[in-house]
Parts: sequence; structure tokens; C-alpha cells
Amino acid sequence: MPLMTVSGSIRHIIKRDGTLVPYDRDRISTAVFRAMGAVGKGTRAQAEAVADVVEQAVLAGDGEAFAPSVEDIQDQVEKTLADQGHVETARAYMIYRQQRAQARAARAYSFEVSDNIPYKKIYEVLRWNMDHDCLTLQDLNTLMMRGRFASLVRDSDRRYEDEIGQCAAQILERLDDVRLVIVSGPSSSGKTTTTLKISERLQRAGVLFKALTLDNYFFDLERHPRDQFGDYDYEAPEALDLALIDDHLQRLLKGETVKTPYYNFKTGKRALDVIEFSLAPNEILLLDSLHGLYEPMTRSVPAQRKFRLYIETLGQLRAEDGQFMRWADNRLLRRMIRDSLHRNSGPDETLTHWHYVRRSELKYIIPFIRTADFLVNSALPYEMPILKAKLFHHFPLAEERYRAHPHRQDAYIRARRILDMLEPLAPMADDTGVPPQSLLREFIGGSSYG
Repeated sequence: MPLMTVSGSIRHIIKRDGTLVPYDRDRISTAVFRAMGAVGKGTRAQAEAVADVVEQAVLAGDGEAFAPSVEDIQDQVEKTLADQGHVETARAYMIYRQQRAQARAARAYSFEVSDNIPYKKIYEVLRWNMDHDCLTLQDLNTLMMRGRFASLVRDSDRRYEDEIGQCAAQILERLDDVRLVIVSGPSSSGKTTTTLKISERLQRAGVLFKALTLDNYFFDLERHPRDQFGDYDYEAPEALDLALIDDHLQRLLKGETVKTPYYNFKTGKRALDVIEFSLAPNEILLLDSLHGLYEPMTRSVPAQRKFRLYIETLGQLRAEDGQFMRWADNRLLRRMIRDSLHRNSGPDETLTHWHYVRRSELKYIIPFIRTADFLVNSALPYEMPILKAKLFHHFPLAEERYRAHPHRQDAYIRARRILDMLEPLAPMADDTGVPPQSLLREFIGGSSYG
């Protein structure tokens, strides 16, 4: 089978691992446009013109019998930018390319984990999907067509509940030492529901507990820096009053009473000394926090007194081209709904803010995953058709809106990636089959946990 069309357009390219994948010229123009944005010069139309020259040059060099490699195309991008006088853009592109190469090299030596998640855990998720016929989007379509969606909901929730039970059992084994249980994980991984479910399990075992939600320790939003769009960055741990958290933890574990603040997400304001809170000698303190594994947050608590749980959407759902859905994209969909329901933020605002989320996760969350005592997978294969029904219509609009915006290429790339991923999936508009105690209800509404 020829790797180029007879008309002379590229059909496939060779990735660095040797695999053959469909060619997408938009990836070239987007990379060039991002480099142009980095130096403040150039338009989307100019970037597309560069991509066109690159494509023709690659075709002229390789002919129609061969597929070019990623490196071939990137080399030609650098040459074309230089030949056309885009010197600063060429320099920015070369720097970006080198940074990506360094990141790949670092990952190559980290063969035991992916995003610091043990491969054994990821393999367990993959096997579960295979055993339940939900490994691909087409599998989900087949399940829905055959009327098996309800059983998938039941089995997915049961798997998650089983992991919660295993976690609670490990906490109980360490009751002689543990006074603080931390439920941590990236945005929209399901920390709130997980904290409540662990609380239920401990209560059934006769363990007394109290939950302290650290979202109430955010500084007033006006104190956070803004970018050129007026967006606030409150994803870093420093957006929280770490000194006050540390002080309260020390006092609580000593048996003192504190007055916690209350943060209103709709107004962006906090009120101090609102909720009286204390911990009895026989009670365990539960923390639900995005940055619970970030060491400065619980520095005052000895390691043996902590039990650290990490939760992530470790989904292993594949598209038709073999690409797996990114965990962060799964969580982005969840948060787009949750923010619109509870945080006075529309789906588009969540999408454009997401680069803050990812930047913070990579810096303040992922490096600390190895310190966790237990990992929970919160991905629910059945959520994808439901999330598509609720959100998919936003992405064509976002793709068009940000395609030519030099400083919104992150939003454009995410919108286009999710569009391509979910396009073949049939939507499920009826979510009545999702029980009120399901973790998904934390995001789509109707949760029995309030």
C-alpha cells in the first residue's frame, strides 16, 4: 500500500518509535503558530503558509513512495522558517523542539512509571477494560447498542468501590499510628466523593473521623496574579494559606480548637474564623486537597502519622487510531461541567484556564505521587458518552474561536484533540442510570453526598 496519495499529499508519517500514524498538517501549522506567538510575530495564515511550504518541500525531497519521519518534518520547518526570514520564530521553534527532546529523554529512563504511576496499576486498569469489553470507543458504542450500558455502570462503580474498600482496610491496619488521612490528586479526579466514601468505610469500622476541606483556605482571589487575559492562577499551592493550614494542623493534633475560614467560590472571597473545629484524641483527621502530597502543606505532621491516598483518572480508553484518551482531558470534561454548576464559571472559561491546572499538576502534584500509600483509579468508562452529550457542542466553537489566537493555542489544541477523540462515540443524553452515590454525580449533579 503506498504511503502517499497519488495526488502528492502526505498520508502517513513515521513516529520516533517507528510506528506509522496518519499525517496531520494542522499539527505543523499549530506548532509554528505557537512559536510565532512566543515572539509576538506572525498570524495563523502565515503559519499555515509555512506548513504548506514544508509539506511541498518534504514531498519534493522524499517523493511519493515513502512516509517522512517526524524529524524530517521538523527539520524542514526550521529550514523553511529561516529561508523565509522568520529568524526569531525559527529560534523559538528550535528551543521548543529541544525542550521536548529533553523531556522525552527523561521519560525514557523512567520505565517503572508513567506520570509517576506504577505500570502495574495501569496494567490492572487495562485488563479490567479488556475483561469488560470497554477498551475502545467502538466497544462503548457496541455496549450501548446492545443494551449493556447499565451493567457497565454497575461494574465500573463496583470496581471503584472495591478500591475504596482496600484503601480503608490499609488505614485500619495502621490505626495505632495514623492521625491524618490525606486524599490528594489533580483537579476533578474525584477527591470530594472519595473522601466521603472513605469516611463511610471508617465509620462502619467504628473509627471516629472529621473531614477538613482545604478549599476554604484559599486566599481572596484578588490577591492572586493575573495574566494578560485577566485570568487568575489559583492552581498553585501558594494560592492556599499554607502557614494557616500548618498552624491549624499542629493545633488540631494537639487537641486544640481552631476556627477555620470559609471560601466562597462564586465571590472569590474568604472569611476568617468562621467554623469552629476540633479533633478528639480518638478521631482521625481527613484532608481533601489538590496539593495534599505537597510536603510544606503538612510539614508539621510526622510521616508515620499520615496516610496518603492519591486519586487519578487512570483510564485506558482507546480511539480508533489506537491513541489513548489523556487522563487530563477526562478531568477537563468533568471540571467544565462542575464549574458551570457550582463555581460560576462557564465551560469556555474552564478550557482556557486549564493550562494553569496542568502547569501546577506537573510541578506540584506529579513529582510527589511516589510518596502516596495507596492509588485509586477514578476513571469510569461509562462517563465518556454522558460527558459527550453534555459538552461536545462546546468544542467546535472553541476550536474555531481559538484557532487563530496566538495566546490561546493551548485551548485550541485541547479542543481539537477532544473533538477528534470523541467524534466517533455515540452520546448518552439520559443519565438517569447513574446512581446518586456514583462518583460521577460529583460533577454532573444529583449526588447523594450533597
